[in-house]
Amino acid sequence: MSQVHVQIQTADFDMAAEYASLSASYQTGAVVTFVGKVREINDGNQVTGLTLEHYPSMTEKALQGIVEQAQARWPLLSCKVIHRVGALALGDQIVLVGVASLHRDAAFAACQFIMDYLKTQAPFWKKEQTVNGAVWVEAKDSDTQAAGSWD
Repeated sequence: MSQVHVQIQTADFDMAAEYASLSASYQTGAVVTFVGKVREINDGNQVTGLTLEHYPSMTEKALQGIVEQAQARWPLLSCKVIHRVGALALGDQIVLVGVASLHRDAAFAACQFIMDYLKTQAPFWKKEQTVNGAVWVEAKDSDTQAAGSWD
């Protein structure tokens, strides 16, 4: 069973430190990471900030379940999911998904699977601050289709 770290936090994360922890084993042949950030434009709206809300115990349990599904599908050495909540500014890091494995195919696939499922199954709510006021972000059909492709 691989090492798993799931964390929900308000504080930023240090990408170099997180990469180093994923790379710690000499068995590791591949590390794949994804970092999602707050962007300035979303669906044609100018964004000035983002607030993420969640249900604490429910969210950690959902993320843990997603990682366990990835572990059942691919031979992973370690896996890390860090998701921030609270008020975030443009350019801030929101989420890190990191996967280490013996080979790249498993690392790439598991990282994409975790991110696809996180977007559709993790209980987070996003409110964008825009130049026209606050807007709750709705789920995208493309995210649902991406997660469905793993069935």
